[in-house]
Amino acid sequence: MLVLSRAVGEIISIGDHITLRILEVNNLQVKLGVQAPTGVNVHRAEVYERIRHQQANPVSVPNP
Repeated sequence: MLVLSRAVGEIISIGDHITLRILEVNNLQVKLGVQAPTGVNVHRAEVYERIRHQQANPVSVPNP
């Protein structure tokens, strides 16, 4: 894991097409802005895990 220190307004680049900008820091909360190409999905970890769980366990709808 790479650990970086950044100040508000500074940017972290991931590859050639993804950037993270530090927007705000308040106490223990950090606001990030993510800029990525349209085809790249960006989710919080808990949302991503829920999507993966739903894809692995689809709900079947009974046919009447």
